[in-house]
Amino acid sequence: MLLSVDWDAFSGPRELVFDAPIWGSRDRDEDRLEAWRSRAGKRGGAGWAALAQDFPLYPGWEALTAYAGVPAWVTLSHADAWSWLERFPGEDVLNLDSHHDLASFSGDPARLRPGNWAGLGLRAGLIRRYTCAYPEWHAGLPVAEGFDLERVAAELAPLLAPDLRARVSLTRGAALPDPAEVRAVLLVQSPSWTNPAHDGAFVALAGALEAEPLVSPLHRPWAL
Repeated sequence: MLLSVDWDAFSGPRELVFDAPIWGSRDRDEDRLEAWRSRAGKRGGAGWAALAQDFPLYPGWEALTAYAGVPAWVTLSHADAWSWLERFPGEDVLNLDSHHDLASFSGDPARLRPGNWAGLGLRAGLIRRYTCAYPEWHAGLPVAEGFDLERVAAELAPLLAPDLRARVSLTRGAALPDPAEVRAVLLVQSPSWTNPAHDGAFVALAGALEAEPLVSPLHRPWAL
């Protein structure tokens, strides 16, 4: 199997943080940096520390160091995942993520984007079976995608062909697989959705796994 880890499964908001990008954000350069500067400024801060209360780094990511020695790659966006999938076609994929990434609700559904890479991978036969494992902290955020799995499944029903839906599972708080069962790991920074204060931890994790860059991650120092 393949293990995909979106950093937004760990770097996320607390409940009732209504300017959190988890509720909906584009993925442009300004969303990756300027939007975060604006959020910090609204909280009276002159640095990323102002984001700490509303945008914590949830625990559990440290356990990913168990995959040291498994072939690993790191990148900015799940839109870059295609070349990773092509290295290991036809495998089951477990994706730890705050979004299912099976279908985009706007724009050209055939264009590869962070929100539909998994659905397109299933359709192309690059993914055999796909499991999206939402983080456990979604259970405390009623507006989060992973709060109500039945609702998410109902929303996906008209967007995926029946044969594809049969190969998809949605869960929350899944246990990490045995490293011996994982052929490859992909770490995805998703900087439009993740607190810049957590870039150092992400880069350190990628280093611990000796992850090969598909696209080098960002390290966003505070700068006005």
